Amino acid sequence: MRSCEVLVVGGGPAGSTAAWQLRRHGVDVLVVDRDTFPREKLCAGWVTPQALRDLEFAPDDYPHRFLTFDLLQVRIRGVGLAMRCVQHSIRRYEFDKWLLERAEVPVLQHRVRDIRREGADWIVDDAFHCRYLVGAGGTRCPVYRQVFRGVIPRHRALQAVTLEQEFPYRWKDGNCRLWFFEGGLPGYAWYVPKADGFLNIGIGAIAQRLNARGGDIREHWLRLTRTLEGGLVRGVDWAPAGYSYYLRGDLAGTHIGNAFLAGDAAGLATRDMCEGIGPAIRSGLRVADSILHGTPYRLDDITGTSLGGGIASRLLEWGFLRRQA
Repeated sequence: MRSCEVLVVGGGPAGSTAAWQLRRHGVDVLVVDRDTFPREKLCAGWVTPQALRDLEFAPDDYPHRFLTFDLLQVRIRGVGLAMRCVQHSIRRYEFDKWLLERAEVPVLQHRVRDIRREGADWIVDDAFHCRYLVGAGGTRCPVYRQVFRGVIPRHRALQAVTLEQEFPYRWKDGNCRLWFFEGGLPGYAWYVPKADGFLNIGIGAIAQRLNARGGDIREHWLRLTRTLEGGLVRGVDWAPAGYSYYLRGDLAGTHIGNAFLAGDAAGLATRDMCEGIGPAIRSGLRVADSILHGTPYRLDDITGTSLGGGIASRLLEWGFLRRQA
């Protein structure tokens, strides 16, 4: 059985950030993930300036594809506007691997199946023994499922479903484009260019509201691709894949003794842009701070918005979640 002070389950931005910060302070950390890195990860790859500050790196420090948008082209219920807001795009295939490598901790491929307490410690699959356990394995995190599900149930009103596709494409329009609430969609669609000839196209919606309307996200996907084929994107073999995650809700119960939830495992995506990378990174830092210094593990003051919480953030949140949460 392998022993460590902290076992992090999940090597995405939340887990790798926690491991990075803990290792910097001399803590014995091990990361396990069901996948090997680099891995394919569906994600628009939206990264905020705050996330860069939290990770303590500048764009010039990053060795992979990185694109900055100073202006967002937005349509809300058919009304177009240009929103000045600095944001960045990355490819998760590269970004997650780079974050893990920067953490400089051991990483093992392992699918967690069983977790149990043994005194004050944790035993995972009779293969790992640790003092602290960090669940950072995304929406389907086994730490959430086995340790936290009875304490912090997920609310269906906050569940987002998506269809998404990322592919090599020599785009000519380098603007990030967003369509909110088009065609009755309780969500939004996006066109996100990536540096050096990649493009991410996606659509997301609040599942409960979509179902209440008798809607099907694939119908909205077809509407989106028909719009794109009118000029922005041509000659693509559309083959989207889907996933689900949760927007930020009640955060009570994300810490039980010496076990923690972080990132999508805790349901931290922002309620205005449904963006999860920034909150995941910040929650990883909070996990590390709590382990290192014994500070209370609090996530309620981690921003629930990507656009700063002003009128734009509040209007988008209302559009996503009105009458639901």
